[in-house]
Amino acid sequence: MIQIQLTNITLVLGAKRIFENLNWEIKRGQKIGLIGANGAGKSSLFKLIQDEHTPELGGLITRARLITTGYLSQHPELDLSLTAFDAALAGNPRVAEVHNELEQVEKSLGDFEIYSNEKKLQQALELQHKLLEEYQSLGGDSYPERVRGLLLGLGLAESELTKPLSVLSGGQKKLVGLARLMLIKPDVLLLDEPDNHLDFPGKLFLEKLIQDYEGTVVIISHDRYLLDAVVTHIAELEDGKLTMFEGDYTSFISDKEIRLARQEELFFAQQKQIVRLEAAIKRLAIWGKVYDNEDLSKKSKSMQKRLDKMEKIDKPITERKRMGLQLSGWRGSNKVLELDNVSKSFGNKKVFSNVNQTIWHGERVGLIGANGAGKSVLLKMILGKENPDTGEIKIGPSISIGHYSQEHETLEFNQKVVDAVRYAGEMNEGKATAFLLHYLFTYKQVTQKISELSGGERSRLQLALLVLSGANFLLLDEPTNNLDIASAEVLEQALEDFVGTVLVISHDRYFLDRTVERLLVIENNQLIEYQGGYSDYLEKKGRK
Repeated sequence: MIQIQLTNITLVLGAKRIFENLNWEIKRGQKIGLIGANGAGKSSLFKLIQDEHTPELGGLITRARLITTGYLSQHPELDLSLTAFDAALAGNPRVAEVHNELEQVEKSLGDFEIYSNEKKLQQALELQHKLLEEYQSLGGDSYPERVRGLLLGLGLAESELTKPLSVLSGGQKKLVGLARLMLIKPDVLLLDEPDNHLDFPGKLFLEKLIQDYEGTVVIISHDRYLLDAVVTHIAELEDGKLTMFEGDYTSFISDKEIRLARQEELFFAQQKQIVRLEAAIKRLAIWGKVYDNEDLSKKSKSMQKRLDKMEKIDKPITERKRMGLQLSGWRGSNKVLELDNVSKSFGNKKVFSNVNQTIWHGERVGLIGANGAGKSVLLKMILGKENPDTGEIKIGPSISIGHYSQEHETLEFNQKVVDAVRYAGEMNEGKATAFLLHYLFTYKQVTQKISELSGGERSRLQLALLVLSGANFLLLDEPTNNLDIASAEVLEQALEDFVGTVLVISHDRYFLDRTVERLLVIENNQLIEYQGGYSDYLEKKGRK
């Protein structure tokens, strides 16, 4: 059954045409991964379905009768004065409504006018039974516990449940927004990057929620493992067109390569046929004119009509413009970083206890652990922004550190994009602009303030500034969070070619498997070492 149908949808925002004559059918029970480059229009497509955008004349959005949708935006709008728990609890107002209706019915059963009238009493009992069934289906008296379990499963700490939303991070607010949607259980869930800022247990919890969800789910995500785990279909938005594929992300990529190769083969075969037809048309037209032969002229016109009616095969774009990231680096000291009996506490909370660890030149090391375990604290100590309580952190004598911040704190938001590059690279405006074009910035974006950029654009700018820093030891905090899949692949290749050393915090399992050779896992205030990538770590944990 088709639940939502988009027909000949054209969307223009400002002076930019996002897509034209787009068609899409969303069917009951599908789990769809919506993918595409940053700026392709994925979020705009969700907003169209939610009537936040209006298509141009001629476009039509049709919904099946009584279909409900739930939309999780990248930045959910919530009442910031509420606690995380109360905001989630209020996510399904029907629970409180049914509870109040039940109380009213139960109260009416003691009314003489009701219990003395058999017909009215029967109606009241039937209504009570109906409301009780609905109340139990919504969670009943265990609803608050269900809300609590959902928030904890997604990764919020017990202490954070009672904090007002105003003091929580953007990622934590998003978890509350996701929990609210899961409690309402709409027929169609539209999730815009719900996995951003989730730790590994949170991602696994999200995977199970989507897999077990009885309705339809459309999810925008750049997490390739998540897409492989939960989706039944991939919808790719590219060049303003939407292509549907049945299967997971890995199967989609394999199939796309085959399709592009076949399309390229058919395109060149057709081009040869067109060249031959055009030559024959021209030749017959000349002969018909020179020899005054009407039959030859008719043949020429007939072949031209055939050519005009031929369904032309588009030339496939097999090589798309990608971010031009090249991390140069240099050799530097053999011993890059040494943690010597490092301990760190905040009040009564112990984060690290007598930690010893060494990172050597050329290593790619992943740092993982639950949210709040101390990953960012360790990075701050390495950067000298926090001091260990005891012990020492030693940086190699010829080591230059480059830092990529998850929340983009390394950027000056009031600065123009071009000025950030101009000052960092000590270059003139023309060279800075040419440099930024390699990182997929437009001429217009170059002159904008950094505060006006999207999350993905800020991420690309940070990477550009890392290149200009010439650092040989990179500290990367969730570098793929706002990158589309193509840009994440460019980063993976750049790190592979990088001469220096890398310590990376990431919850992107695919990225860790592609880039790191060992993991440091924060467990019981220690850094426990595991050789290999994330899948190797998971296998060893499973064996234990």
